Amino acid sequence: MGEGDADLNFFEKKTDPVEFVIPGPPKGKARHRSTPLMRNGKPVLGATGRPVVIAHSDAKTVEYENLVRLQAAQAMQERELLRGALAMEVRVFLVIPMSWSKKKRAAAYAGVVRPTGKPDWDNLGKAISDGCNGIVFTDDSAVTSAWVTKRYAAVPRVEVSIWQEGESAR
Repeated sequence: MGEGDADLNFFEKKTDPVEFVIPGPPKGKARHRSTPLMRNGKPVLGATGRPVVIAHSDAKTVEYENLVRLQAAQAMQERELLRGALAMEVRVFLVIPMSWSKKKRAAAYAGVVRPTGKPDWDNLGKAISDGCNGIVFTDDSAVTSAWVTKRYAAVPRVEVSIWQEGESAR
């Protein structure tokens, strides 16, 4: 272990966690889209003579983050926002492709075959943490430890657990 690693405990006891489930197929956060600002079919030019560009989130990402917000708000009920250093565990359950053989499907259910394709684990975690901003915690920068696991299951969903860690939990 390197210097400063002694305090890393991946199996730390969860102190009063906020837990919720997001039903349906998991969706990772998509990249922002950029489009030029247009007026009367022509791009609007800025002071430098270049087109003014507007960045916006993908509609599917916005829809999924709103679903996360809804589920997180129901889990929070009357609780105050979590403060201090936070840990987050995101358990992603993806549906097994129908095109797979019975043998491969059975291996996937048993956890022998794991999902190694899209969506990426980091985009899944980002969609969840961004959806929790202002609902579970003030900002996702407070998350100091995070775990994202992807598995196959009969029912697609995401299970989320967020808790205060270390000294901030006391």
